[in-house]
Amino acid sequence: MKLQHKFVEFIPEVLEDGILYISLTYCTAIHKCVCGCNNEVVTPFSPTDWKMTFDGETISLSPSIGNWNFACQSHYFIRKSKIEFARIWSSDEINDGVQKDEKKKKNFFFKRKKKKKR
Repeated sequence: MKLQHKFVEFIPEVLEDGILYISLTYCTAIHKCVCGCNNEVVTPFSPTDWKMTFDGETISLSPSIGNWNFACQSHYFIRKSKIEFARIWSSDEINDGVQKDEKKKKNFFFKRKKKKKR
């Protein structure tokens, strides 16, 4: 499966299937879950969230997208505008991943706050 991409300033109210909307102004991308459940998947760009690569033709997002809060719990990568499905994680793996993400964010913002005080 392949996603098309559209660079937009504002995310449209109604999302089309198969389109990755990218707002550089608001440092985020959004698309409908590729499993077909129609949930909206938001991927903010930041040092502690997703990174986007645009090679002039295709888009890649890193890290993978794990929709753990959706009933589908889909898990996939977007690499060169193609969807690469990954294996579904167990509840323990999801909990571990969430804790690691929270710790990474806390450490990042703690270091940033500490630098500002200097």
